[in-house]
Amino acid sequence: MSEILNVTSLVTRLCGGPRIVDNISFAIRQGETFALLGESGCGKSMTALSLMRLLPDSVHIEGGQTHLAGEDILALPEREMRGVRGGRMAMIFQEPGLSLNPVMTVGEQIAEALALHRGMGGEAAREQGIGLLRQVGIPDPSRRWNEYPFQMSGGMKQRVMIAMALAGQPRLLIADEPTTALDVTIQAQVLQLLRDMQRESGMSMLLITHDLGVVAQMAHQVAVMYAGHIVELAPRGPLFAAPAHPYTKKLFAALPEVRGRGQPLDAIRGSVPSLSEIPEACRFAPRCDFAWDLCHAEAPAWTGMGGNRWVRCHLYAEAGKDRLAQAVSSGSSRATREQRPAEAHVREILKVSDLKVHFPIRKGILQRAVGYVKAVDGVSLEISSGRTLALVGESGCGKTTAGKALLQLLPPTAGSVRFRGNELIGLSADVLRRERAGMQMVFQDPYASLNPRMRVAEILEEGMDALDVSGGGEARRRRIDELLTQVGLDPAAKWRYPHEFSGGQRQRIAIARALAVSPKLLICDEPTSALDVSVQAQILNLLKALQEQLGLSYLFITHNLAVVEYLAHEVCVMYLGRIVERGAAEEVLRAPRHPYTQALLAAVPHIDGRALETARLAGDLPSPASPPLGCHFHPRCPHVMPVCREIYPEASTASATHRVHCHLYGSGE
Repeated sequence: MSEILNVTSLVTRLCGGPRIVDNISFAIRQGETFALLGESGCGKSMTALSLMRLLPDSVHIEGGQTHLAGEDILALPEREMRGVRGGRMAMIFQEPGLSLNPVMTVGEQIAEALALHRGMGGEAAREQGIGLLRQVGIPDPSRRWNEYPFQMSGGMKQRVMIAMALAGQPRLLIADEPTTALDVTIQAQVLQLLRDMQRESGMSMLLITHDLGVVAQMAHQVAVMYAGHIVELAPRGPLFAAPAHPYTKKLFAALPEVRGRGQPLDAIRGSVPSLSEIPEACRFAPRCDFAWDLCHAEAPAWTGMGGNRWVRCHLYAEAGKDRLAQAVSSGSSRATREQRPAEAHVREILKVSDLKVHFPIRKGILQRAVGYVKAVDGVSLEISSGRTLALVGESGCGKTTAGKALLQLLPPTAGSVRFRGNELIGLSADVLRRERAGMQMVFQDPYASLNPRMRVAEILEEGMDALDVSGGGEARRRRIDELLTQVGLDPAAKWRYPHEFSGGQRQRIAIARALAVSPKLLICDEPTSALDVSVQAQILNLLKALQEQLGLSYLFITHNLAVVEYLAHEVCVMYLGRIVERGAAEEVLRAPRHPYTQALLAAVPHIDGRALETARLAGDLPSPASPPLGCHFHPRCPHVMPVCREIYPEASTASATHRVHCHLYGSGE
């Protein structure tokens, strides 16, 4: 199989500063997928931008060669490079919402690519573009051709990006975190689409990701990148069967699905070093469990392991053979701490009954309500003291709206919310403020939810001031130091601003802010969705430890079912404003009953590489402004029956704790 891309000794440097991409080499063969794996800040995206020659002004390529089908594209003048970029080599960026032009229709943006790279225009470009939209699975492509990006869901925008990339018929497609922020079902659709496109066209793919499950599904060859270096290079099978480099091993150990519910995740201590702090010797040594003097004094060379497999680590050189044997034996015999058994959950801390949140749709001069968006439509749930309830489902199903309604951040339309026995709906503002001290929320994006103009100490103190807790003066300063220590941060960090922290550290600050008023219930809205697997492990371990120490209860809103399996005691599955299945975590995740729950679980990419062919869920989530009659899931259900189109199913009982709304099981089973 011929090589389509060959990268040799590529160096990308910050102008007047350190190397961001440091002397990396790899090759991609025709028709294969090459995965570049690693944490954020390792240089993966900068490698892709170097290949595309789309670097910011402050960064330049210092050396190396990049041959695309035998031609060194780094030596091309910019005028010729414009024909390569988007033509022979195209890129799908991480955030389609930022990559698509908001003031141009989807059709205009695809037509632009067709005109530039294939010389097509007018009706021919329109027909070809609509065909591309149909090819990537966008329903009613003729209508969507004239729509703007904001009128589409995240999954559809990502498909438009893929259509634009395919417009130039590239031989190499670079996909930079193409599924990071997508629901598991949409992720499965996008991955299957990329595989289908690759099979039909024979194109090669450079896949950049930190998701090991996605790598297991897609890659033929894998390069593990850390702090600008590639530290391990191997075919997918051998790498997943026995990762060699300590960093790769740590990435696998940090996965929730690798460890059991009763064991802590093996998080990597510390974080990827900043550009100004990269060690001269082994870059992973400060975080490595097996580092010794040589690791801190000398950079390791490449060591061949046979079978086209290479690793950059002193353990595999002659000097480290004895230590390698010790590392293997200690790793296999290392005991894992068992989780302390949960106390009997006898006290109910939150009870929600028939909660509804409907938003009016207003039209006309008088702005009369002509309909309602039924974001939450009759949700009931209970959370006991010291327990975690996971609320799972696709984006747009109403999970976040339900969480905000519990705190009265959004006014409920109907229903009851009882916290510690007290009804919250209808309370005066003063009484509600006091009750809110017991319920706090950790938002999805800590960068957006933390005030960038306030220091950490001021952020933590703000809630204490509002609710008049923790006294004042020296007592409050001690409390701030205790909170930061509790979430694993240095108390000295209280004088810094949010932008001076990493994503995982900012999420720790958000958790400390929530804990500042001593709550009993935390509502966590996708707190790990955009984090690396190593940082995710740190946050999950922290949440579990805090639950043990403080007896906290959690409502954990997420679409990551691996996280649910690790953290949750009970699970509620939500679809289009309603809960369709609920039960103990073991029941729902091991023996799902509702077809929607089954589809969510089937769509999760596993590191054993199980195929996702059965996971494809037809269509997209319907609009909550006009939900389907009968069972809301019936337009997408593979088991639909005539009754499903007419009557919403009542709850069926599978066990004392497991209930499902589905006509397949009748009522009262």
